[in-house]
Amino acid sequence: MAVELQTYKSETKPDWCPGCGDFAVLNALTKALQTLGIPPWQVLVVSGIGCSSNLPGFLSAYGFHGIHGRAVPVATGAKLANPELTVIAAGGDGDGYGIGAGHFVHAMRRNLDITYVVMNNEIYGLTTGQASPTSEREHRTKSTPEGVIENPLNPLALALASGATFVARGFSGDVKTLTDVMVRAIKHKGFSLVDVMSPCVTYNKVNTYDWFRQRVYVVDKEGHDPKDRMAAWARASEWPNLDMKRDRVPTGVIYEADYPTYEDLEPAYRHGVPAKQKLGIADPEDVLKQFF
Repeated sequence: MAVELQTYKSETKPDWCPGCGDFAVLNALTKALQTLGIPPWQVLVVSGIGCSSNLPGFLSAYGFHGIHGRAVPVATGAKLANPELTVIAAGGDGDGYGIGAGHFVHAMRRNLDITYVVMNNEIYGLTTGQASPTSEREHRTKSTPEGVIENPLNPLALALASGATFVARGFSGDVKTLTDVMVRAIKHKGFSLVDVMSPCVTYNKVNTYDWFRQRVYVVDKEGHDPKDRMAAWARASEWPNLDMKRDRVPTGVIYEADYPTYEDLEPAYRHGVPAKQKLGIADPEDVLKQFF
């Protein structure tokens, strides 16, 4: 089904800081949906809290703006209720890898058929510049004026360890590769993580577009086989890492595997889509009256 690109665009215009990497993520996601020909009314975008989590409002699709760290469980509930929907969760590194890390891990091990796009700027942008779970060691921020002393979380390695069947990284400075990754992630049947290096031009003066352009490379161009799990571990471990090596940042599809999804194995679906099943009660109004 051919869908015009404009069909996916909301009347609400993005209000991110000029130059924010999240603009590219929105553009890539919109182009990916158009490429796949998925009508807006078959798409649900769920978010948590943060600059990146405003994204659902800028798309003409179903959207749900949740609370901090809870985008994945809300997306999970929506997908289980109606697996016919294309469900995309969107958030940032603090939202997804900090307060939402527990949900992140368990959704991956269940291999739910959702796509999780994380706009990773290595800083808390909405609250004006504190260190996040992915801030590198020695990074000076408002909350770490003498530099971060903790090791940064590695989202790709965590995803591999937790059972995600599609693991990828994009860069807002390379919209073409990011769009291609989004297309593959949404098409993939199973949990897809797209970790996007999305520079915060206001509060992160270290991990800038120029910083990434000197280091990013596309794994496909180096003959990487995303079906090779050990090769995926090697790529995922290149950055960030405990040795503080910062010379190469892999982008593209790191890992892709074909395993049964949670929905494939859930017995409840033998009776059809839950959202379309009958309630099994004669008069729903009688039930509702008990609550008034």
